[in-house]
Amino acid sequence: MKSYSIALIPGDGIGRDVTEAAWQVLSTVARHSGFTLAGTPFPWSCAFYKETGQMMPADGIETLRRFDAILLGAVGWPAEVPDSVSLHGLLLPIRKAFVQYANIRPHRLLPGVEGPLKARNFDILCIRENTEGEYSGAGGRVHQGTADEVAVETSIFTRAGVERILRFGFERARARRGKLASVTKSNAQKYSMVFWDEITQKLASEYADVEVTSYHIDAMAARMVMAPESLDVVVASNLFGDILTDLGAAIQGGLGFAASANINPDRAAPSMFEPVHGSAPDIARLGIANPIAAIWSGALMLEHLGETRAAQTLMGALEKATARGIGTVGGKDRTEAITAAVLAALD
Repeated sequence: MKSYSIALIPGDGIGRDVTEAAWQVLSTVARHSGFTLAGTPFPWSCAFYKETGQMMPADGIETLRRFDAILLGAVGWPAEVPDSVSLHGLLLPIRKAFVQYANIRPHRLLPGVEGPLKARNFDILCIRENTEGEYSGAGGRVHQGTADEVAVETSIFTRAGVERILRFGFERARARRGKLASVTKSNAQKYSMVFWDEITQKLASEYADVEVTSYHIDAMAARMVMAPESLDVVVASNLFGDILTDLGAAIQGGLGFAASANINPDRAAPSMFEPVHGSAPDIARLGIANPIAAIWSGALMLEHLGETRAAQTLMGALEKATARGIGTVGGKDRTEAITAAVLAALD
C-alpha cells in the first residue's frame, strides 16, 4: 500500500483545532482510497519560541526536507510574540528554503455558502509569487530610534523568479478556462512592474491559446468585486497577491473558507498546505473554529501528491456538508460538528 509522510505543524491558536480536524478527514479519505498518510507532529509555534527562543530548531528545514508534504495550521500569537518574529522565523524560511515559489488560492463559493456579492458563479484561481518581490527582506534601518531614522525596504524581482511564476500561471490557465490576468502597478512603479509586464508579453507569444490581460492592482481589486465571474487565473507579485487573495477570501464567504498551497512545482522539496485564516487568538480553545479551509487545503495536498481521485472525493464530501448548511455560518457549528458532517458524507 502506498504511503506518504506528512509533517504536521499545528502551530498556534485555532491552528491546532483545524489541523486535527483536517487530519481526521484526510486519514479517512486515504483509507477509503487505498493509501496511507503517516503524520509526524512538530510543536513549532510561538509557544515553542517562548520556551526556546526560536520558532523552530536550527535543523528544522533539514528535518522537514525528508517529508512528502507539510500541513500547517496557523502561526502567530501577537500579544506575546511579534508577527515579524513568528513569520520570519517559521513560515517564510520554509517557503524560501523549499523554493515554494507558487502560492495557490482557489476562490469560489461552496454550495450553501452565501457570499457578500450578487455574483455567485465565479471560480478564480489566484497565483501569488511566493519567494521574492516585496517580501524579499532586503533593506534595513539606520539611526534607529532617533529623529533622523531611515527605513528602507527593497523589492527584489529577478527574471528567473518572474518568468517561472508567470509560466506557472499560463500553464494553469491553459488547463482551466484559458484566461490569464497579470497584475502590476506599472504606471507608478516604472522599473519592477514594467519589467513584470514585459515578461508577461514575452511569454504570451508562447501561449497563443491563452487570453492574456494586464491589470493594475487597483483595477483588479475593483474587478474582483464588480465582475468576479470574468476572471479565471490571476497572477500577481508577493505583496499584490497577498492583498488580492484576502479580498478573494472575503468574496467567497470569509477566511474560514480560504485554502492555500505553497507549491514547489519542480517537486525537488516538499510543498506546504495551510488555511490562511491565521491563529485567531480571540476564539482559540473555544472549539468553534471553522475547519473547512484546512480541509480544503488538505484536498490541495492530495491533488499535489497525485491522489486526484481522493482529492475529488474529499471535496465532494465537503460540498455535501456545506450544501446542508453545515459550517456555512460563522460560529453556528462547532469544529467537531463540521468535521463529523464531512466524515459522514465520506461514508
